[in-house]
Amino acid sequence: FLQVLNEKKLQEVDSLWKEFETPEKANKIVKLKHFEKFQDTTEALAASTALVEGKLSKNLKKILKKIVAKDAHEQLAVADAKLGGVIKEKLNLSCIHSPMVTELMRGIRSQIEGLIAGLPSREMAAMCLGLAHSLSRYKLKFSPDKVDTMIIQAISLLDDLDKELNNYIMRCREWYGWHFPELGKIITDNLAYCKCVRKVGDRSNFASSDVSDILPEEIEEDVKAAAEISMGTEVSEEDINNIIHLCDQVIEISEYRTQLYDYLKNRMMAIAPNLTVMVGELVGARLIAHAGSLLNLAKHPASTVQLLGAEKALFRALKTKRDTPKFGLIYHASLVGQSNAKNKGKISRMLAAKTALTIRYDALGENTSAEMGAENRLKVETRLRLLEERGIRRISGTGKALAKTDKYQNKSEVKVFDPSGDSTLPVVSKKRKIQEVDEQDTEVAVKAKKFKAEMKEGAAVEDGEPVKKKKKKKDKEKQAEEEAVLSEELPTSPIIEVR
Repeated sequence: FLQVLNEKKLQEVDSLWKEFETPEKANKIVKLKHFEKFQDTTEALAASTALVEGKLSKNLKKILKKIVAKDAHEQLAVADAKLGGVIKEKLNLSCIHSPMVTELMRGIRSQIEGLIAGLPSREMAAMCLGLAHSLSRYKLKFSPDKVDTMIIQAISLLDDLDKELNNYIMRCREWYGWHFPELGKIITDNLAYCKCVRKVGDRSNFASSDVSDILPEEIEEDVKAAAEISMGTEVSEEDINNIIHLCDQVIEISEYRTQLYDYLKNRMMAIAPNLTVMVGELVGARLIAHAGSLLNLAKHPASTVQLLGAEKALFRALKTKRDTPKFGLIYHASLVGQSNAKNKGKISRMLAAKTALTIRYDALGENTSAEMGAENRLKVETRLRLLEERGIRRISGTGKALAKTDKYQNKSEVKVFDPSGDSTLPVVSKKRKIQEVDEQDTEVAVKAKKFKAEMKEGAAVEDGEPVKKKKKKKDKEKQAEEEAVLSEELPTSPIIEVR
């Protein structure tokens, strides 16, 4: 506690910092009245957290009752207005908080070593650093169970294991397929395939081997029957040993993947139980990994959560001015998968909104139960059911009633065989035939007349007579018109009679 000596200088707020430039000047403004050390870091942390939250700690309450109660007529300057209200309420002391008090506190902090004697600067710096670390841990509510880095590493490793397993299994099937190709079609399960190959080895051993602990009886009989008539090539023992070693690797990786998935499920339920209930372990872990941490994911709005993982498609759509994507990683959630293609966008939007709430509850809330996630999931499921029922109502044609299926009635129709379908020749009608015959007759008559005319012309030429062509009526009419026009144009001259 420090007592102000010169209150007049405190009125000049803008130039108050000049009074704390040196320890000597600071001692003229304020004077140390009472100082009490904390016994350990735990007590200091408790007092600091109480001050941060605006609460009155027990030690501070005792000191205020002892010292400040004597000078009850004076005002107590506090840096936090909330804390001042609590002190005034519980101890009935008048407190003041203003910009002047803020500048005064800043000056005291800058010259604290000169105002309080017996505090080495090195020891003071170490104490401040230790208290700052403890206070930061308290603010973040640090707990080993709340570390989301493990989730990010686990989901990344799980994806890598899936890729490696697919490559190994493909190589194993192709390799052993040269020796026993029929086995790949009979056994579809990859793990069972590798276990069979590891146990039996050469295909000739299938007849004498017992694989009932790996395969069902029916499939086992099919495998033994196919092994006797297999079309595969013969391979050496060294090849079989290498294939068996590859099968061992596949089985070990598969077992480790199962163990890693169980670990991831437990960590997700410990860190983000509500998020896990909403979208599942894998989708929730991928969302956290994509955002970087659970706290970063909690800062994202629902629209960003909906499109996480589809950034490339989003910016491509914005650049080309096309429709933006409706979902990203959240598409793989079970609720989106249950909906129709038409309702996937609506369900993903609603699921993203509820998921954003559960993420913030998991990241910033103190409760570790999954009740909120279960309630929100129930709301989304109800909405999905309503959307599906609305689609059924629209199909029925009535807005209120559900779709009704009519009773099936069998209508038997007797059909007679049409023999005309058997003929591949084109069908021609009778009228068409009569018209074609008439046209053919007229063409023959015209050709005969032309032939007779040509014969007459040939005979006349032989006799030496000029051939007179018959003029058509149209030609005669044209000639008559031309003669009439010429007769009108010629001038009429007087007739002179000569004797």
